[in-house]
Amino acid sequence: MTLHITEHRDGFASGQTTITRYDEEEDNTGIALAVMKVAEGESVTLDAECETAWLLMRGKVDGTAGGQEFALERTSLFDESSSCIHVSANTAVDMHCTADTEFTVYRCDNSREFETRIYRPENVANEPRGKGQVNDRCLRYVRTIFDGTNAPAEAELVLGEVVTFQGGWSSYPPHHHPQPEIYHYRFTEPQGYGHAELGEAVLKVRNYDTVKILDEKDHAQCAAPGYGMYYSWVIRHLPGNPYTVPDFTEEHAWVMSPDQSFWDPDTK
Repeated sequence: MTLHITEHRDGFASGQTTITRYDEEEDNTGIALAVMKVAEGESVTLDAECETAWLLMRGKVDGTAGGQEFALERTSLFDESSSCIHVSANTAVDMHCTADTEFTVYRCDNSREFETRIYRPENVANEPRGKGQVNDRCLRYVRTIFDGTNAPAEAELVLGEVVTFQGGWSSYPPHHHPQPEIYHYRFTEPQGYGHAELGEAVLKVRNYDTVKILDEKDHAQCAAPGYGMYYSWVIRHLPGNPYTVPDFTEEHAWVMSPDQSFWDPDTK
């Protein structure tokens, strides 16, 4: 099965490592995902052949993209919001890294041109979603970096991050959407793990795993106690059917109502 990609659990080498492609023969999401690692002091010159987003995972980098200057820095996926470079096809990007730097890279087969956007932590809300629901059991941070509300109309990707609190749930209540999606995971400790629902299947996910979400499958997530779970999420708009909001599975949607009662043990 190519839906759960586990072969990178030992980490990623320097340079660029391909995880998925946008033209795969099996379980194709239409989204390419890679990890790019650049050492301190190195410079990189890139020419985007299609719509591409570089999401900073850690490090310090400056340069230009589509004529725009940027200087980005990140030390923690869990405690700091997002920094991202989003460009269209035929865009030149020059980077200089002043610390060891890692990006996740997202591409799709979109040749339409649009204005480069640089997203910084002060522009990306660290939204505490799920506050007040079922005793905060599904409270998590959601960071929507760009979507149909702030990206150029010609863009076909939607990109964001989720931080799941230790022992908690995210992407909850279970939800689904026709647009394909990819989750890429990191944990606060190297031995950390969580569980990812993919319809009726439950996958045990670990550091550096990737999961493809297709066929409108529900995809709720949970983190094991003691381990914070991060995942980036990337969605591709479908022709004539752009992603807006997910559909929550009806039988579990009641937990979103703040006035619903539910069983909770008395541990006092």
